[in-house]
Amino acid sequence: MLFLYRIIKFSLQDIFRNIWLTLVTLTILLLALFSINTLITVRLISDSALAAVKEKIDIGLYLKSEATEMEIMTLKNKLEASPRVKSVIYVSKEEAITAFRKQYENNPEILAALKELGRNPLSPSLTVLPKNFDESSLLINELRTLDSSIIESRDFSDNSEILTKISAVSQRVNEVGLFIIIIFIITSLLVVYNAIRVAIYTHRTEIEIMRLVGASNEFIYMPYLVSALIYALLSVAVIIGIFFPFLSLLQPYLEAFFTGYSINILAYFVNNFWSIFGWQFLVVLIISTLSSLLAVRKYARV
Repeated sequence: MLFLYRIIKFSLQDIFRNIWLTLVTLTILLLALFSINTLITVRLISDSALAAVKEKIDIGLYLKSEATEMEIMTLKNKLEASPRVKSVIYVSKEEAITAFRKQYENNPEILAALKELGRNPLSPSLTVLPKNFDESSLLINELRTLDSSIIESRDFSDNSEILTKISAVSQRVNEVGLFIIIIFIITSLLVVYNAIRVAIYTHRTEIEIMRLVGASNEFIYMPYLVSALIYALLSVAVIIGIFFPFLSLLQPYLEAFFTGYSINILAYFVNNFWSIFGWQFLVVLIISTLSSLLAVRKYARV
């Protein structure tokens, strides 16, 4: 117990004796952790954006008003038999006019014009959802050549260009983010290494005396390894205290941007708290421990 007490005491003395170097070390570690968490957030947002756009991909087939229910169902079954089709949604004339009235319920002019018309001007339609986005272009070509006498017009909304741009931006952000993280990891190694080196230098006389009186390697090395553990604990604790308020401020903007979609970055971090920050703690601990061992190994020899 006394052995552990002395190790912790020496470690805290080193940290507070070189307080400015300690703050610099923690700042570098915090920047590395913030970069990692920002990259995770951007990746989640880009994945959510891709999923949101993919959900909007559909192909509309507008049918003739005089098409019978049997003809429509025959065409629907034919489309559903395609291996590239996920599902086909049938919207009758009555359902279309009901949805139209609901959409413009706050616009009396449009509703008045519809009433003045005296009939239902909308046509029945079939909405085709592709099973696989990568094959949506093949499905579009297949439907372009589809021969049916009841099809009046076709709407091929191609979102592939948007998806390609989002994917490209996401890939670029990941590459740049990974480069920044590597730079911060290397910088963290050097900073922690120099922090331990300075601590050892300030204690060089004490270390020499410890050697002369027969102190073990463990007693000399352990305070610096404890310092590495403290650096890891403090940096992860502080980044948690910084990043969660940041996510709380970001979440309302995401909800406003992705209206109608369930995108909750804050909930993701909460649900995966231990896996996300547990791994980050281990990474920082490994960086700090490795730096400490290198510094101690080189400079604690007397």
